[in-house]
Amino acid sequence: MDQDELQLHASSFGAAAVAYAEDRPDYAQAAVRWALEPAPDPRVLDLGAGTGKLTATLLALGAEVIAVEPDPAMLTELRRSLPDVRALSGSAESIPLPDASVDAVLAGNAMHWFDMAVAGPEIARVLAPGGVLAGLWNLMDDQVEWVAGLTRISGSAAIGPRDTPAGWRAETAGMHLPRTGAAARFGSPEQAEFPHGQRRTADSLVATIATRAVS
Repeated sequence: MDQDELQLHASSFGAAAVAYAEDRPDYAQAAVRWALEPAPDPRVLDLGAGTGKLTATLLALGAEVIAVEPDPAMLTELRRSLPDVRALSGSAESIPLPDASVDAVLAGNAMHWFDMAVAGPEIARVLAPGGVLAGLWNLMDDQVEWVAGLTRISGSAAIGPRDTPAGWRAETAGMHLPRTGAAARFGSPEQAEFPHGQRRTADSLVATIATRAVS
């Protein structure tokens, strides 16, 4: 996918901002604690914050949060639901913050949209020395019978290429590694999985599927 197509997909969520806020899952507190463990009492940038799903989890854990989101409709919904959060218009490729101003940069279901050739230096710029960069993804567990059945019946119409653990690993393998010969800006990556459930009805499942990016 070239950069123009990537930006088109990344910007396709705004039309469904309200549904996204209502139907997308939040983030497991255990996963966020794990991501922030190297940066106690951190100043956190939620990058590509969407409607504030990850922002809300960070606030619940007592973090000082700044949210940055490029889509105006998503940003409006974030500001409506979390009016006390500092929420700025910006992107991973152009972060509206000073150098070394945050201790951690987290991205919830967003990092695969970043152009890391540009975003990597920007993220490194705003991170304080020893800072943390973490991507979090909510995936569908295809070991669960009904999820596996939905995958078989609907294919990519309902379950996208990054929506299950095996698919996510295949789609994102190497995506954020530095190009050959390029300097590494971040330390060795670590990965962990955490259980996290969302109760669904048939209607809420359909509504969640409808918030996927335009393909």
